[in-house]
Amino acid sequence: MNKFVKLGAAFVLPVIFSISIWAQLPSAPSASQGTLANQLSLYGPGSQTGSAVATQSPTPGTTTSVNTINTTVQVTGSYSGSISGIAKTPFSGTLSFTEAIQRGLDYNLGVEGVTQAMRQAQGQAKVARSALLPNLSATASETVQQTNLRVAGIRLNSSIPGLSIPSIAGPYNYFDLRAHLTQTLGDLTAWKNYRSAQELARSNSYTMKDARDLVVLAVGGSYLQTVAAKARVASARAQLATATALYQQASQQRGVGLVAQTDVNRSRVQMLTDQERLETLLNDLAKQKINLARMTGLPPNDQYEISDEIPYSPAPAIGVDDALKQAYTNRQDLKASEAQVRASELTRSAARSELLPSLAVNGDYGVNGTNPNQSHGSFSATATLTVPIWRGGRAQGDMEQAQAAFLQRKAELDDLHARIESDVRNAYLDLQTATNQLSVTTENLRVTRETLELTRQKFQAGVSDNVEVVQAQESVASAELDYINSVLAHNVSKLSLARALGGAADRLAQFLKLP
Repeated sequence: MNKFVKLGAAFVLPVIFSISIWAQLPSAPSASQGTLANQLSLYGPGSQTGSAVATQSPTPGTTTSVNTINTTVQVTGSYSGSISGIAKTPFSGTLSFTEAIQRGLDYNLGVEGVTQAMRQAQGQAKVARSALLPNLSATASETVQQTNLRVAGIRLNSSIPGLSIPSIAGPYNYFDLRAHLTQTLGDLTAWKNYRSAQELARSNSYTMKDARDLVVLAVGGSYLQTVAAKARVASARAQLATATALYQQASQQRGVGLVAQTDVNRSRVQMLTDQERLETLLNDLAKQKINLARMTGLPPNDQYEISDEIPYSPAPAIGVDDALKQAYTNRQDLKASEAQVRASELTRSAARSELLPSLAVNGDYGVNGTNPNQSHGSFSATATLTVPIWRGGRAQGDMEQAQAAFLQRKAELDDLHARIESDVRNAYLDLQTATNQLSVTTENLRVTRETLELTRQKFQAGVSDNVEVVQAQESVASAELDYINSVLAHNVSKLSLARALGGAADRLAQFLKLP
């Protein structure tokens, strides 16, 4: 009897230990649950990064007369800021137009943000690609365990006298060293997700190039506005010098009884008015320089000088039809939008592919045992074919979302075609108006200066009071501001046309007469 008891125990106990150990060993990889389509945002990239737009309004500004339109370059969002570039590119204290553009391209926050978005999209494409490539991992484990079989639900009672089955297994130990491999063989949804991610990365690279065009417009327009502000200050100082000379002349003539006190007072009022105007223009110049510094990575102050004046130069001879062809070929935002349409179309196709079967294989190989000397190799290999039957309407919902994004991208592309044409035609209209006004303001400035000189001679001869002199002086001041504003409008119009055609940085030498 004792012999049978010992044999029974020798059989039962290893089974119990085997059951306990088997429960702890690594399990085979679970079946694939399928890949879901990546959903795109309803709106395109760059919608919150800001913009740069040149505008011309018939409403006169505070420093222009009613004779010319008011030209401004409106810069919003990240394009109005920058990262500091002093450490990387030392600054001499004098900023040229070319250096301002280059600093803007290097340090403007708009370009920096889009660059990081491009890198993020490239990273997302790599993540999507990982679902198609082999995934290999390794695990190593060492286990020391003692198991209460009763807690595990194993209850063995022996009716054989002298045979006692223990309720505690162990302590015992084992180790497992294993490599795991997972490979997708057929998953159209994962493949199309990857292709869609590639198109998104390509779209972001085009967006980055378009951002450089916007920086050229933003920084170039800001530089031109600073040049105009500096010219207004110079004009105001000249007018103040003239008004001061007229006041001193009237005071001297009053001292010898040649003019009335009202002439002296009138001259003094004009001088004080010119002083007020000069202070206002100096403030405007300082703010323009601060805005320019903010866009180009310089310290945000006005403690620097601008070296270029950017005088008038004729616009390049490009017809509207030719300009439109160049714009449709070169505009990077158009290429980005087309890539967005392709990405949304692939995502829509990926959503439809969620209804198709997918095939994946996975396996592992390793060694395990109670110690390395007593280990033995073990492996598993699994091929899983997943056939979607019903997922609660998830695939249909994904298809509806993808279809909405696709239609939105197509609408944005159609609108962009019209916007590009309007950009080109508006730039041509502004350029034509500025050219016509520039010829008028040039002649008007010549005539008003001549009139001022003649009226001063009459006043010096004592044949008239200084009313005409003051009026003539105001006419000269207004004419000079009109001329400065017309040159600004002409240069900004050429800059806007360069941006509308695409590749603005490469067109600057062609459109602007740079030193």
